[in-house]
Amino acid sequence: MRSSHDPHSLVGPTGRRLAWVLPALTLCTTFATAVRAEVEPDPLVGSELPAASNPHWVWVNDFVFQHMGDGKAFLVDGDAGRMLGMLSTGFGFGGVVLPRNRSQILSPETYFSRGTRGTRTDVVTFYDPRKLSPTGEVQIEPKRASAMPMLAQSGLTDDDRFLFIYNFTPAQSITVVDVQNKSSVGEIDGGGCALVYPTGPRSYFSLCGDGSVLTVQLNDAGAAANRSRTEPLFDPVKDPVTEKGVRIGDTWWFATFSGEMVPIQTTAKSTSAGQKWSLLDDAAKAEQWRPGGMQHLTVHVATKRLYSLMHVGGAGSHKDPGTEIWVYDLAKHQRVQRIKLEDPATSIAVTQDAEPLLFAIFLGAGKVDVYDPKSGKRLRVVKEIGLTPTTLVTY
Repeated sequence: MRSSHDPHSLVGPTGRRLAWVLPALTLCTTFATAVRAEVEPDPLVGSELPAASNPHWVWVNDFVFQHMGDGKAFLVDGDAGRMLGMLSTGFGFGGVVLPRNRSQILSPETYFSRGTRGTRTDVVTFYDPRKLSPTGEVQIEPKRASAMPMLAQSGLTDDDRFLFIYNFTPAQSITVVDVQNKSSVGEIDGGGCALVYPTGPRSYFSLCGDGSVLTVQLNDAGAAANRSRTEPLFDPVKDPVTEKGVRIGDTWWFATFSGEMVPIQTTAKSTSAGQKWSLLDDAAKAEQWRPGGMQHLTVHVATKRLYSLMHVGGAGSHKDPGTEIWVYDLAKHQRVQRIKLEDPATSIAVTQDAEPLLFAIFLGAGKVDVYDPKSGKRLRVVKEIGLTPTTLVTY
């Protein structure tokens, strides 16, 4: 009989454990081999989206503040209440841009050769709207503004020909990309004015620090052909406008910090401010209601309904999330509805069809709330959509 100290012995506690473990390991190995032999791995198969986009789809742009080098854009179906796809969009992501003809998705993006450092490369990436896969890119000067996301950081001419991208280095300029020929046209000096608001097939304006507006007309090659600057249209010290304008036709509508609406109208010959009016009646002013958020205005073009995200707060609260959405008749300058939100929101967007949906997101919650704008009822919540959703783009 071998001693328990003999390394070949199975007598003693250690030996007894080995006597149990070895057959168990053999059984597990045999089972795993059988499973591998019987179950083939599923192939990775991608599914294409329908040829025609659904008016109740919405793109949710995510800056991903926790790790800003990994921006995302999520496509959400408001009817089905589920995510349809995702784009990976690089560092300091602002948002996707959708041409009117829906032939592609445009995304101004920034990348670094070492992930979060190294050589910087700015591009406009073109994505297939059905496969959500890149089809090409245009490299641009590495000047794209990396700021709190806002829709006016980029924009398309009305004929989808030229894409504008706002630069801040801190000099301000606009990069022009020829979407049709997939090429960079060049830069237009911003003259100390910020952001870009398209006004036609060959024009846009920018907001200036003194309350004036710089209007730029382009030629057919995408270069600046004419520039003009208005007198101040709002007071940038006493009551500045937020940059979150919305457009119907030749008019962009802006809200000031205190809730005054400033319509800026651009025609082929001139740019001017229209009649100003307030979102707030005397009672609302007394209760200190204010517009605020990251994307606090949206408009339904066909019915000329303006939706404004509102909260109770004093001066300087223009970035606070909203607890209600107030709906206005733009023709009459009157509030016609109040929608009490189930959860606070920092951005809202309404779809443009005859039976619209109203989307709401909050910067600190990875979900999308879907409302019926007619009844004000929350229809559903789409969960697990990003980490820090910022802005919304509807079809």
